[in-house]
Amino acid sequence: MEHKVGVYVCTGCDIGKCLKTDDLEKVATDEFAPAVVRNGAAFCLEDVDIIKKDIAEGTVDRVVVAACSPRVNQDILSFENTPVERVNLREQVVWSHPANTDETQSLSEDYLRMGIVRAQKTGIPTPYVEANDRTLLVVGGGVAGMAAAIDAARTGFKVALVEKADHLGGFATKLYKHFPTRPPWGDLVESDLAGRVQDVEREDNITVYLSSQVGAIDGQPGNFKVTLGAEGAGRTITVGAVVLATGWKPYDATEFESYGFGRYANVITSVALEEMALAGKVARPTDGATPRTVAILQCEGASDEKHLPYSGNVTSLVALKQARYLRQLCPDATVYIFYQDMQTPGTYEYFYREVQSDDGILLSQGEVQSVSEGANGALVLDINDTTLGGSIRISADLLVLSTGMMPAGNDSDALNLEYLQGSELPQTQFGFADSHFICFPYETRRTGIYSAGCARGPMDMGASQQDGTAAALKAIQCIENSSAGSAVHPRTGDLSFPDFFMQKCTSCGRCSQECPFGALEVDDNNHPSLDPNRCRRCGICMGACPVQIISFDDYSVDMLSSMIRAVDIPEDDDDKLRILVLACENDAYPALDAAGINRLDYPVNVRVLPVRCLGSVNGVLIADAMSKGFDGVALMGCKSGEDYQCHFIKGSELLEQRMENVQETLERLALEPERVQVTEVAIDEYRKIPAILEDFASTIDAVGPNPFKGF
Repeated sequence: MEHKVGVYVCTGCDIGKCLKTDDLEKVATDEFAPAVVRNGAAFCLEDVDIIKKDIAEGTVDRVVVAACSPRVNQDILSFENTPVERVNLREQVVWSHPANTDETQSLSEDYLRMGIVRAQKTGIPTPYVEANDRTLLVVGGGVAGMAAAIDAARTGFKVALVEKADHLGGFATKLYKHFPTRPPWGDLVESDLAGRVQDVEREDNITVYLSSQVGAIDGQPGNFKVTLGAEGAGRTITVGAVVLATGWKPYDATEFESYGFGRYANVITSVALEEMALAGKVARPTDGATPRTVAILQCEGASDEKHLPYSGNVTSLVALKQARYLRQLCPDATVYIFYQDMQTPGTYEYFYREVQSDDGILLSQGEVQSVSEGANGALVLDINDTTLGGSIRISADLLVLSTGMMPAGNDSDALNLEYLQGSELPQTQFGFADSHFICFPYETRRTGIYSAGCARGPMDMGASQQDGTAAALKAIQCIENSSAGSAVHPRTGDLSFPDFFMQKCTSCGRCSQECPFGALEVDDNNHPSLDPNRCRRCGICMGACPVQIISFDDYSVDMLSSMIRAVDIPEDDDDKLRILVLACENDAYPALDAAGINRLDYPVNVRVLPVRCLGSVNGVLIADAMSKGFDGVALMGCKSGEDYQCHFIKGSELLEQRMENVQETLERLALEPERVQVTEVAIDEYRKIPAILEDFASTIDAVGPNPFKGF
């Protein structure tokens, strides 16, 4: 079916002053014969009515707006059931290149060609919609889990709260008083766990399963099938989303044998001290005597870095709290705290100052070199690099090791997912649930499953409670989105999902193995089987497929290839080299926009094509670009590696792995490997853009023109 494309060229924001917009309209009319070609000074304001009128009258069913970046004015330039393609003439043409030159004009015309081709190839996505369950499953009945359950229930959602113990409260039930979160900062506070448990029990929307665990989870957001096991019996429930709040456990203190743990009875952990205080008496294990001198050691020296380098502020605050209550329970005691870094963020600094004001609490930086046992079970600590600059030796009746926090759910089969890619959530190197923690802190790499509290990272009880609430809100958002067939983060609102031309499928399995979110399983024929509501619409499966059978209604290899072929490549002018930049829409493309906003110039021979993720770039696109006559291809995306920034987790990493195939393609075409470059750029590194592109342009200039020009 022939689409009726309307092209609307804006002359505002310096576009009309820097470009020949009449020539742009002529390119559209002569080369594509669209239904209408119009101009206006402000399509983001009153001139948008021109577009609305054309749509209402049936004159157009596809809209191309050549104006500002697609990242702005999205609410204004969106029309129901009418795809809109935005051509970025402002940020990436007139604000980043010299005005009124032939090359800048050529750049704008190429972008218009690419935009019209994309509009011609774009379909209207048909959302995947099924009956969705509006129940949340919360796994873990500690502070974060109870917060998630209570707040979700108060919004009207049903909640299934599963706790493996025979009571609610989690590890917090083992803790003595807590550090204050508001004035008076010198007073420790009692736990409100009993009140929170009562809140759970009073909520009609919450069903609590004690002494229970998750036996299996299958399905997708909106329709997870969950098998629960309780006291030998099993039941199956259906839920729309999951909050993982399995809490924490103390780090294995046997790793700190060098500090005397396991050798000397009077060396205990911070958790053991909590148990003593909760029981009402702090005493030396060897003789039951009340200690007169206590040393608290933050186990974070250079020799400990391999264990818990992330220990951070929680152990600092716990050490201060324990020093405070030791002085209350043992008024005649002197307490030492030795640390490498004392971290008391935000208003907790007031608590730190109150602890410092106690003459019986002495704080110092320092690294414990040795711990030995003296007379009557006393411990002798040799400490270097103290705050005073020297080494000291002290004797202590009791040594307390701050052992840090580990996620409790990383070795207990908390979810038992029936997923091709594994039964539990992908984890960080420290065992916490993995996600793009900067932009989407509660999301995990399994869509519809959110982590909260100490399953996500070390945090105190106040932060865990807030975390549970936030994760529940994200889970509710996921249920609402999946009910409409809409994607969740980062492409929120995207109604598309991948389609497979199975007749050509080779059953290689790459798409299902490379999907970062477990959206693809395999059927009995080893063909990909999609759970649409697990899909984040990244297109990584599209980039992985060696036979290009995967596409979206509004994003495909054919579409991108057609856009590449739409560029006008000068054939007889070796001075006019052309470089294609495939730019990730999450970091690289906005960085290019920011370069334009800041009026940073970069080479005018660059043609930018935004992609959903570098992982969605199929190798055939690079071959097509070279065959078309592009002299170089730069792929710009998010940072990969341990501290990855890729919104789709593995996109940049997967592209790097695929570059071997790209280099083989270049060799087959007898082209130099320097013609293709992968560059990682963060969204805030826009000032690096000109140098990156100028360096690559210089490389291409040295290599010379693509010999395929004109063929």
